[in-house]
Amino acid sequence: MYNVRVTIADSAAGRTPKLVAFDLDDTLAPSKSPLDPRMADLLRRLLDRVPVCIISGGQLGQFTMQVIDNLTGASDQELSRLHLMPTCGTQYYTHSSGGWDQIYAEDLTDDEKSRALASVEKRAKELGLWETDTWGPILEDRGSQITFSALGQQAPVAAKSAWDPTGAKKSALRDAVAADVPDLEVRSGGSTSVDITRKGIDKAYGMRKLAALTGIPLDDMLFVGDRLDPDGNDYPVKALGVPCHAVTGWTDTAEFLEGLIPQL
Repeated sequence: MYNVRVTIADSAAGRTPKLVAFDLDDTLAPSKSPLDPRMADLLRRLLDRVPVCIISGGQLGQFTMQVIDNLTGASDQELSRLHLMPTCGTQYYTHSSGGWDQIYAEDLTDDEKSRALASVEKRAKELGLWETDTWGPILEDRGSQITFSALGQQAPVAAKSAWDPTGAKKSALRDAVAADVPDLEVRSGGSTSVDITRKGIDKAYGMRKLAALTGIPLDDMLFVGDRLDPDGNDYPVKALGVPCHAVTGWTDTAEFLEGLIPQL
């Protein structure tokens, strides 16, 4: 793990990262919320030194609202070094000619989507997790990912944080749905969400694709996330062997970057 209290040469990985990857919600910004100006400034400073990847469960529109729209004044050169991997790495976008180009999308079939949607609704209701007072739809078809958001996509951060503080609700739902659709990947997502993708398609898959497409070895990357515990959706990256740094929120990430950037 990289540690900003010492030089990079003294870190466990023993080398300077050539690319830094991040989770989004509760790592770069509060859940479904725009970047703070402090974080936006740090990201631009980081992009001036190394390529950056953001890999998270949301769609491209969420990445745009939370990140891109808040990188005020970012140059095309800076944005060309930013890699976006929505829906847990099942999609990949890069920037060129003033826009974002989709490099791939691992879309679910209509049959996979219908079975996933039916299972997650049925099991959520059986477990008493189907809420009636929500902020937007509970179920969302993101093309390459089906997402269950217990309180809806627009739920306030405070309400989401209070819904399942131990993660027990999401774990119970994940296990029940996984038994229904063993051919698909089912995992805990954000603070109130469960995500379903094609089998074997998770953040580790996204990081392997990133390494192949950029030519930067996984050992030369650094991943920063808030859910690196075994039940978290960042854990596959850690299990893959990518050097990781765990954070507890965006301010923790900001403090880490303030120490890391001068060493790059």
